Amino acid sequence: MISVKDLTKRFGNITAVDKLNFHVQKGEIFGIVGPDGAGKSTLLRMISGIMEPDSGEIKINDKGIKENLYKIKENLAYMPQRFGLYEDLTVEENIVFFGRLFGVSRTEIKKRIPALYEFSRLEPFKDRLAGKLSGGMKQKLGLACSLIHSPDLILLDEPTNGVDPVSRREFWKILYNLLSDGVTIVVSTAYLDEAERCNRVSMMSEGRFITGGSPAEIKKSIGGLLLEVITANVWRAEEVLIKNGRFKNIIREGNGLKIFTNSESKDIKIISDLLAKENVKVLSVKKKFPTLENCFMEITARNG
Repeated sequence: MISVKDLTKRFGNITAVDKLNFHVQKGEIFGIVGPDGAGKSTLLRMISGIMEPDSGEIKINDKGIKENLYKIKENLAYMPQRFGLYEDLTVEENIVFFGRLFGVSRTEIKKRIPALYEFSRLEPFKDRLAGKLSGGMKQKLGLACSLIHSPDLILLDEPTNGVDPVSRREFWKILYNLLSDGVTIVVSTAYLDEAERCNRVSMMSEGRFITGGSPAEIKKSIGGLLLEVITANVWRAEEVLIKNGRFKNIIREGNGLKIFTNSESKDIKIISDLLAKENVKVLSVKKKFPTLENCFMEITARNG
């Protein structure tokens, strides 16, 4: 569906996207994860045709976006972080308005609206002003407006940013339903737990993809094991282990520390001895399955 070759975008002395090469298959959810400033939004804007790259090539369905921009846009939907809803229009008025912008007839819009209401659950609020909706409902309305012209490709830029957990889960259910209809979805997110839901993920940092693959493949590529160390004083334990220098990336979560290791029994003994020497009581040491967030922190540390 999407092929990107040597894509680059600079803003003055800042390289926002740095010679990216990747592809997205038809009918998959492709996730782009990374911190603020990684280049995610700039990348999606270039794929959508809103922004021109300084160099490189983007093809959608084997057609260069630069030469076929308007034809490609007919089957593409782009939802930015702040979707441009008209807050003084009702839910239904917004959907109709965006449908007309995409050239969909009023008759066809009326046929398509029931399906949009079904997945978004917005029908009870169809006469409510968009400005009076909750954050999660605004995002669902934004998606409904993006889908009114039945696109084959959807680009979503951090669609659940600032949305409550329940609405986030409902939003992802909607995306899975779209996936079953053969739609291709590219979604950027800063939430690593959401990346677990994608078919494939690329982790982005400073304009580059630092790793990619399915969530399972990324976890496997890290190698070694993840140890969870629970202590009576997590702050002191972290200080002691950082000072020792053996462990390069220590992740503090609650009252525990998570540490990647290539030598389980050896490192358990080293950790226990170091903390005992500093009178830090170790309550437990367990092997854990790493999350994508753990892997991202480890990969970032290695590349740093």
